[in-house]
Amino acid sequence: METVQIIIEESLAGDRIDKALTTTNKDWSRSQIQQWIKDGQIVVNGKNVKANYKCSLNDVIEVRIPDPEVLDVIPEEMDLDIYYEDADVLVVNKPKGMVVHPAPGHLTGTLVNGLMAHCTDLSGINGVLRPGIVHRIDKDTSGLLMVAKNDVAHESLVNQLVAKTVTRKYRAIVHGVIPHDYGTIDAPLGRDQKDRQSMAVVDNGKNAITHFNVLERFKDFSFVECKLETGRTHQIRVHMKYIGYPLAGDPKYGPRKTLDLGGQALHAGVLGFEHPRTGQYIEFEAPLPEYFENLLDDLRNNH
Repeated sequence: METVQIIIEESLAGDRIDKALTTTNKDWSRSQIQQWIKDGQIVVNGKNVKANYKCSLNDVIEVRIPDPEVLDVIPEEMDLDIYYEDADVLVVNKPKGMVVHPAPGHLTGTLVNGLMAHCTDLSGINGVLRPGIVHRIDKDTSGLLMVAKNDVAHESLVNQLVAKTVTRKYRAIVHGVIPHDYGTIDAPLGRDQKDRQSMAVVDNGKNAITHFNVLERFKDFSFVECKLETGRTHQIRVHMKYIGYPLAGDPKYGPRKTLDLGGQALHAGVLGFEHPRTGQYIEFEAPLPEYFENLLDDLRNNH
């Protein structure tokens, strides 16, 4: 168990302890802090406190970080929609509603469970819970993912993501009628200070760039294609909300009254990259899922 000691400076005096600690360490969430306080893992000046404790100047806070759970990922037979596979890389079309990799409290039914039943040779760079996973898409986003089958391929694909040479195009339906045909959203993203489980455009966030073009307009919605230059968490969802056109069906970033789709209307339709071994550029395209096509038909009929 690791212990971290934090001394409260003047800028944090008067803040609730959960807020002060998440300000000090961006990797911690307020809910995580609150759980640690409840479990007695956090003491102030040697004493246990409650989550609403207000910090005082020069308070000495000790945070005992619990050791991570040792978890085993169980292979599960699944009917995976594999678009490409060789000894180095695999491209799979993930359905809407499937989580990419296991996490504490959610250890089965993920794409990784299915991949481990499909093949045993997955890269180990991301550890036992995320073997082969180079990049992720959200649970309710469908579409293409590249998976590394060895560590050399993994490093190559990650380097391509960092160099922004991977092609990633998404199709989305957004609220509102976008008047211009093309646009670029260049706005930094980070944790929402009011809700640590959400992302937002923030001044000190990480660089994030999304290019978009309008494919079709309807009465109250637009059908768009978004091309990622960077790949931040929830990037398209947050960026489109930021410019006033949130994704249809999005329970986190959409308006209160949105379409009941079981999640955002977002599909990772095009994925292209240089093959890690041959250096040849390869590109794949997955058609829109059935629910998405049906929604477009409904919007066209209503229009």
